[in-house]
Amino acid sequence: MRIARFAVAGKDPAYGIIELEVDGGEHPETVAAITGDPLAGVPVNYTGARHDLADVRLLAPVIPRSKIVAIGRNYADHAAEQGAPVPEEPLLFLKPNTCVIGPDEPIVRPEGCRDLHYEGELAIIIGRICKQVPEHRVADVVFGYTIANDVTARDWQKENDQWFRAKGCDTFCPLGPWINTHLTPAEAGRLAIETRVGEDVRQQGNTSRLVRGIPELVTYVSSFTTLLPGDAILTGTPAGVGPMADGDVVSVEVDGLGVLSNPVTSA
Repeated sequence: MRIARFAVAGKDPAYGIIELEVDGGEHPETVAAITGDPLAGVPVNYTGARHDLADVRLLAPVIPRSKIVAIGRNYADHAAEQGAPVPEEPLLFLKPNTCVIGPDEPIVRPEGCRDLHYEGELAIIIGRICKQVPEHRVADVVFGYTIANDVTARDWQKENDQWFRAKGCDTFCPLGPWINTHLTPAEAGRLAIETRVGEDVRQQGNTSRLVRGIPELVTYVSSFTTLLPGDAILTGTPAGVGPMADGDVVSVEVDGLGVLSNPVTSA
């Protein structure tokens, strides 16, 4: 199932279920509206309204309620290109929920940033309140998976001992285009990732190459902090990170999860 947040002109944002042509169903390339937030812990139902995807604007499929936990250097090839070792324990940092934007919304280079980078990633979306989750129970607490771009002011990252300013600016966490809820952690652990700037392919990786896979990451993060429904864990980026210029369109594609595209502009 693909869960999306969307907007129709003149109406408040809503949640819906996406049906694509590849599904072979009766309503290809549409979104069927549902009654509420599927992450709120209450039952949802179809409203009866259905819209062509061409007539709606897809939004970030989730605004994390409390936190975005991101994992640094979780692909060995990315660690190598940064001239840094693979950490002995997961390297964590936080991004505020105010940096989340959706598909086609602009990534805004903040004033003073000279070196703005893309980082295409798989994101885990948590589905229930949980702490100290053993690896064999991770599937029970994961709502689904979406695409993320961990936008980074690389010059600021090099200047500061901690990464909040470099990673936490407004618009620095595009998410979307929807949440895929039917993948198991094992299936999500073997997805191809590709990042393009315009038509130029910049990153090609696969989640099978994660240093620490999905179960280990959820278990580790939940060992010391409570995870809430809608929290996101960004699993790390493969090699090939690089700069974005004003006017570029950056697209991150993950098998089965669609394409997340965003233009780049300046403040």
